[in-house]
Amino acid sequence: MKAVFLDRGSFPENIDIPLPDCITQSEFYHNSDDSNVVERIQDAEIILTNKVKLNQAQLAQAPNLKLIQVMATGLNNVDLEACASLGIAVRNVSGYSTEAVPEHTFSLILALRRKVFQYHQDVRNGRWAHSEFFCFMDHPMQDIYGSTLAIIGKGALGTRVATIAEAFGMKTVFAEHKSATKIRSGYVAFEEAISSADIITLHCPLTSDTKDLINAEAFAKMKSNALVINTGRGGLVNEEDLVSALTSGQIAGAGFDVATVEPMPQDHILNTLMDMPNFLLTPHVAWASENAMTRLVNIAATNIETFVKQEAK
Repeated sequence: MKAVFLDRGSFPENIDIPLPDCITQSEFYHNSDDSNVVERIQDAEIILTNKVKLNQAQLAQAPNLKLIQVMATGLNNVDLEACASLGIAVRNVSGYSTEAVPEHTFSLILALRRKVFQYHQDVRNGRWAHSEFFCFMDHPMQDIYGSTLAIIGKGALGTRVATIAEAFGMKTVFAEHKSATKIRSGYVAFEEAISSADIITLHCPLTSDTKDLINAEAFAKMKSNALVINTGRGGLVNEEDLVSALTSGQIAGAGFDVATVEPMPQDHILNTLMDMPNFLLTPHVAWASENAMTRLVNIAATNIETFVKQEAK
């Protein structure tokens, strides 16, 4: 069987991409786009893609195609209706980043609460050397012990975040769906969760119901000392409303690993916050520890092998 990886460059070179023995021919491309996708997939039986988009017109020109293995959890880059009509199976990878994303979440929380980057920069600029005392305390810090963490999303990631938070001595609450008319056991009402929380963290999928879940109305209900952490999807938070909430001092800070447009262009609205010490932005790397990426590619290889064996029966 022939397999084609359309955007191998989305993984570092040191991460080996294993393929099962049933793959006798493979082609790895650094990246692909609309200008070359059809040419590259037209005789493939299996496609591997991380973020390259595949639409109905392209897939219809790949008559041998049996499987699309998405090298991520999200499936929004693949036309699933087209795959169903063309008889193409689609597999994703889940559960590989249940340590990586929660750890990144807490790295953002701790850096913001403990003012890590402000103090590092001050030391770099010579402030410590000129301090009258053994230390200086220009940037007030807060413990996370005893604070309330509202978690939006109770899947594997949200649950793991809660476990880590409890080890820190935090109080955790899971927010119910914003539009819910009934509060499920183990949840609190959305408005109650965000208004009582010192830190709000998002770990839910981006859907029509969750787009702009955190907007001006939600920010207005938050505490003035609240942090908003988003390692989920950029569209979960209205970015214009975030800029307004931060620049006006409506909330205390925010840590993001995602944006509505990725890669994020220089004229993106979040770039207006980059000089603010209470805003941290990383380039969608929360998932990308070497441990997590190794788990991801191994799960993908198992998915492919399992699919081929089932097809052979």
